[in-house]
Amino acid sequence: MRWTSMLAIYVLFWAFSVFLVLPWGVRTSAEAGAEHVPGTAESAPHEFSLKKVAVRTTIVATVLFALFMANYEFGWVSPSMLVGPAGE
Repeated sequence: MRWTSMLAIYVLFWAFSVFLVLPWGVRTSAEAGAEHVPGTAESAPHEFSLKKVAVRTTIVATVLFALFMANYEFGWVSPSMLVGPAGE
């Protein structure tokens, strides 16, 4: 596989991983014991750290991409395994 293809696939894994990581560790103002800020949703996060989200996303995306590449190299799961009997 070309390195440009691997980079494009990694970027896709990273973008997907953002949505997996965003809810991790989110606490609302009520859960954090702070006052609710008028004009914001009650479910809004009390604090948001882009750096934490980026680091967590990079870790998750790298692990998922490593599993993808290992499967690509060793062929653990192939498209023919995912097709039902008689091509259904």
